[in-house]
Amino acid sequence: MPEVNGTGGEMVAMGIPRETVARLVKENEGHDCPGHPEICVRLEAAADLPTRFGDYQVVAFWNNLDRKEHAAFVHGDIFEQEAVPVRIHSECLTGDAIGSLRCDCRDQLIESLERIGKMDTGVVLYLRQEGRGIGFTNKIRAYELQDTGYDTVQANELLGFKADERDYAIAAHMLASLHVKSVKVMTNNPQKLTDLERHGVRVMGRIPIVVPANQVNGPYLDTKRKRMGHLLAVEQPDDLVDYPNGAAPSD
Repeated sequence: MPEVNGTGGEMVAMGIPRETVARLVKENEGHDCPGHPEICVRLEAAADLPTRFGDYQVVAFWNNLDRKEHAAFVHGDIFEQEAVPVRIHSECLTGDAIGSLRCDCRDQLIESLERIGKMDTGVVLYLRQEGRGIGFTNKIRAYELQDTGYDTVQANELLGFKADERDYAIAAHMLASLHVKSVKVMTNNPQKLTDLERHGVRVMGRIPIVVPANQVNGPYLDTKRKRMGHLLAVEQPDDLVDYPNGAAPSD
């Protein structure tokens, strides 16, 4: 439940202090997205969110790139903090909501929320980039192709897409709006580190996220490892890969 202070009985925010959030929302009101030359992300609202994984604060964002609403689930006060643990999770309706066994999305989301909920601070960015950026309908079309024997990369390419169409510029701008100074990214995907740095985020390290394969998604995970460069070797969940100079490798 929301914390209550010991004096006036006022509710205290579960993440970034309420007065800071109010200032950020006000600050973003003047963020003139129409006509912005590239991408503009606007912080719109925030509220406390008690969850089964711990006390979080949900922050709503809007952007002019895909005109979708994205969310940040904040644990603790990350404002102006260094080396904040961050998980960037792309929407997966079939996995996150329905529990599909074709992928590991739901398992990774639960694992990241549980782990960050036990840390002092951290944030899960939930991006509306269904199907690695190709959209829900095209993801189902890709599933149809996979049912005939193609892997996830081949299916995307047959539909005219890259293996991964996601854009992490939105995530970088969300972190900037939250005034996060630097991050440690909870991921097995090195491309996320490269893309975040390309958009100005200081990446201080990588936190592996380890979830076991189920009875269905073994070939999918194997494709991510072999064809997409995901680091799915057996690593202990608490392992931390630090970059000594505060930068991810460029290769």
